[in-house]
Amino acid sequence: MVDIARIQGELRAAGVDGWLLYDFHNRDAIAYHVLGLDYGKFTSRRWFYWIPASGEPVRLCHKVEARKLDALPGEKRLYLSWRELHASLKAMLGGARRVAMQYSPQANIPYVSVVDGGTIDLVRSLGYEVVSSAGLVQTFQAVLDEAAYQSHLEAGKRVQRIKDEAFALIGDSLRAGRTLTQYDVQQFIVRRFGEEGLTCKGEYPIVGTNEQPADPHFEPTPENARPIKAGDTILIDLWAKLDQPKAIFYDITWCGYAGTTPPAKYVEIFNVVRDARQTALDFIRARYAEGRPLHGWEVDDACRKVVEEAGYGPYFIHRTGHSIGEEVHGNGVNIDNLETKDERQLVPGICFSIEPGIYLAGEMAARSEINVFITPSGQVEVAGEMQRELVLV
Repeated sequence: MVDIARIQGELRAAGVDGWLLYDFHNRDAIAYHVLGLDYGKFTSRRWFYWIPASGEPVRLCHKVEARKLDALPGEKRLYLSWRELHASLKAMLGGARRVAMQYSPQANIPYVSVVDGGTIDLVRSLGYEVVSSAGLVQTFQAVLDEAAYQSHLEAGKRVQRIKDEAFALIGDSLRAGRTLTQYDVQQFIVRRFGEEGLTCKGEYPIVGTNEQPADPHFEPTPENARPIKAGDTILIDLWAKLDQPKAIFYDITWCGYAGTTPPAKYVEIFNVVRDARQTALDFIRARYAEGRPLHGWEVDDACRKVVEEAGYGPYFIHRTGHSIGEEVHGNGVNIDNLETKDERQLVPGICFSIEPGIYLAGEMAARSEINVFITPSGQVEVAGEMQRELVLV
């Protein structure tokens, strides 16, 4: 059941007059999640749900789907024609001024920017200022309770174990002279996920050697598979969660080398991303210790500066990190001032990755990824082991 009182408290704290949730043809999964509605049931007509900062919520549905929001509290109003819809919206919003919707100025936070432009135009034309619900979405979709965080930690134990097994498999195969491809290793990881009660929801791990992971989203397949050989650089990126409702993903990337003496350049770029990762973590901890607000874009800047000063700035081609939740890329703050400027705060209860990378096309790549959680008391915790040296197999 949706917690109206809690939402209203957050609205007042944000200085917003209300949250207008809306859907048509199941476009906004966020609205269904926040309201506890079944996203799987098709919606053929527009509905709106208005939660004012104070007072009773209002449901607005089409007469064809009059019972669409019956599970929610509040007065129910119905419309038939588009003219009635416009008039009903105006009456429903009443004397409000600032209305939160799933909108992001200039689409800076595309995860939240899901309400269509025409509907935003409509609400504005009725005399209201539309503001982003990004902070609210983070609070109600990305702040984890203790059970959720424990599911993340448990998944982490299993994923870390499987990662170690994957590197061991590579080493054992090389020493035994057995042919083993990147695709074979990926499929081994996926099989182990199933045996350990984990799911990656059909999005399979990345296992690449040499130049392959210079494409950050390289996907091993039977067609591009090739034997892993002595002297190969190796990157494994794997993510999974417990195969149960409301479980939280765990997502890491580790790098290795098939041999005892890695190439000097590979060691160099790995050390740069490792140090950039640590700098970002130290920056977060220091800011929290000072009790000062911290935003996603600031952490990205701190991390990226290390890579830039090492001369590899043009080869760090993605944001520093992403929100982690029930989906591997969640709806909380991202560690980003590259692809977008994420101005959301890092608040207690959120989980996110820090994963700087250097991608040298045609040569090699290195990425080091950890998962960070900010406890309700403001402690900055890393779930699981952090890679500090290259894995030698």
